[in-house]
Amino acid sequence: MIRSILTNAFISFILLVSAGASAFAQATTPVVADTTKAWDFGGTGTINFSQVSLSNWAAGGQNSLSVLGIANVFAKYAKGHNTWHNSLDLTYGTLKLEKQRLQKSDDKLELNFKYGHRASEDWFYTAQVNVKTQLTPTYTPSRDSMLSDFFAPAFALASIGMDYKPNEKLSVFISPFTGKFTIVGKQRLADLGAFGVKPAERNILGEPIPGTGERLREEFGGYVNIRYREEIMQNIIFQSKLDLFSNYLHNPKNVDMNWENLINFKVNKLVSASLFVHMIYDDDINIDRVENDETVKLGPRLQLKETLGIGISYSFK
Repeated sequence: MIRSILTNAFISFILLVSAGASAFAQATTPVVADTTKAWDFGGTGTINFSQVSLSNWAAGGQNSLSVLGIANVFAKYAKGHNTWHNSLDLTYGTLKLEKQRLQKSDDKLELNFKYGHRASEDWFYTAQVNVKTQLTPTYTPSRDSMLSDFFAPAFALASIGMDYKPNEKLSVFISPFTGKFTIVGKQRLADLGAFGVKPAERNILGEPIPGTGERLREEFGGYVNIRYREEIMQNIIFQSKLDLFSNYLHNPKNVDMNWENLINFKVNKLVSASLFVHMIYDDDINIDRVENDETVKLGPRLQLKETLGIGISYSFK
């Protein structure tokens, strides 16, 4: 059912591209050169806290402390027919439960570079590069096995297409020519076939041969990126980013999805609250679950992460 929904969504966006391209072909509106300041820099930093302290609490529970840091910085250039948008997003969180060692709760590093050349009033010829990975290793709760690390995995997208920007709130980037690269820098994880790369070869006894797993998976297909930002109420800002990718060379109907939604509640200049919901579906990534000390392979599944926090936030320009 998920595949069907994603496929229909992808087809709808491709139809949108066709309609937009037709409108662009007929566009004759002259473009006035921008004479304002070319570069615009800014960003936001947020630290969220959560703490539980119990004493003689009959219902039970554990003392806990969690800290989540979020940083977003950008550099935008716009002059004449050219635009250039660079951004860096960092997220890192830790959790400390009573009598347990410090654990990582969140970890993300994302770089995005987008160049656009104005084709008409609302359309831009666009080239974009996006890289996603994490900062530090992630281990199982017992810390006897590594699950992921810096550039293990990393997901890189290189795209050429058209960007539809009717206003400051909405951007719809459509690329029929996109290369998607999955990088697993740790050979041990690559040998296991983690994150969709080809696992290690096996000998005549069926045992994996160390060092033979491929650390790079290459895909070529169509890509749609939608970004939306609006102040839905006073001091409440909603941001959404949806990525859809279809691999032309292997199961093109299985559309990969990455959907991030953030609602920021601004209490005053420093205090804020946020709700973040992140959904991922990738047909090449199998989900495992540990049940009764045994690993059960579930296959591809919808991945869901939700974060709610209150803390200190600072914006600058």
